[in-house]
Amino acid sequence: QLQLVESGGGLVQPGGSLRLSCVASGDTLVYYHIGWFRQAPGKEREGLSCISSSDDSTYHADSVKGRFTISRDNAKNTVYLQMNSLKPEDTAVYYCAATTWVPTVQVMCVTSVVDYWGQGTQVTVAS
Repeated sequence: QLQLVESGGGLVQPGGSLRLSCVASGDTLVYYHIGWFRQAPGKEREGLSCISSSDDSTYHADSVKGRFTISRDNAKNTVYLQMNSLKPEDTAVYYCAATTWVPTVQVMCVTSVVDYWGQGTQVTVAS
């Protein structure tokens, strides 16, 4: 069974950058569409960035477009989320997730219909 472990979260000042990593075990990520999601206290879970297993096509939510970039390194069984120009409103617990089938990665991000979730990593943006 696929297991996902996120890392790279922490405290960063507004305008700063972080790179989150999602390392998989139990299976190879090459077969999975992968997404990054976040949930802030009192708010609904939000799909941020998703990447396809077939052609590496990506989807980014409007809230992070131009600031966040998702990428994958299948040789390392790892997916990354590069986050730049961070804002206080980006503060949340960030999760990676995986599914083997989805019509499009946009659907994956918008619906959060996935098969596997990681445990999450906290990102706090504050001065």
